[in-house]
Amino acid sequence: MIELLFVACLATSPENCRERSLVFTDVTPMQCLMTAQPELAKWNDSHPNEMIKSWRCRMVSFAEQDT
Repeated sequence: MIELLFVACLATSPENCRERSLVFTDVTPMQCLMTAQPELAKWNDSHPNEMIKSWRCRMVSFAEQDT
């Protein structure tokens, strides 16, 4: 699985940020990189009070998931 990990901040309070992610089961890391911006644009359209500060694609580490 590939995770599109990004940091989103409140537009009215740019210092108030948190990590968010979208997980894909059927894409390669390269596909994630190529489709990240359109996916983030869709997310941003549905969250107009937030702005995306940074993003990256990575492999999902099952060790990091909550049990």
